[in-house]
Amino acid sequence: MWISAIKLAVSAGSKIYANKQRTKMAMSDAQLMHASKMAAGEEAYQGKLLESRQSDWKDEFILILLSIPIVMLGWSVWSDNPVHMEKMELFFVHFGNLPIWYQTIFVGVIASVYGLKATNLIKQK
Repeated sequence: MWISAIKLAVSAGSKIYANKQRTKMAMSDAQLMHASKMAAGEEAYQGKLLESRQSDWKDEFILILLSIPIVMLGWSVWSDNPVHMEKMELFFVHFGNLPIWYQTIFVGVIASVYGLKATNLIKQK
């Protein structure tokens, strides 16, 4: 019984190792094919695009923009000031009453910045 279990483990391990090696070879072939297409001018160089995305500030701006109402809401709750709480409730009422086209654009922009698909969120509205 132990021998068959060991044979099964060795067989599975060798299969996994072989698959990893084939994956590495396929990735290498894909990189070579992409590089040759770029050299021939069939595809544009995408490295600069990726490099520019890393130093982009709009993700942080959107995060700050989305965090402001949450921080204000927390402040209104923790300050125990009823005037602040009433103003926050009024803010969310007015924000909820914005036209659907604006809400759709807002969700779409935020989703595109973070690389999400907002189609399901928009369809639910």
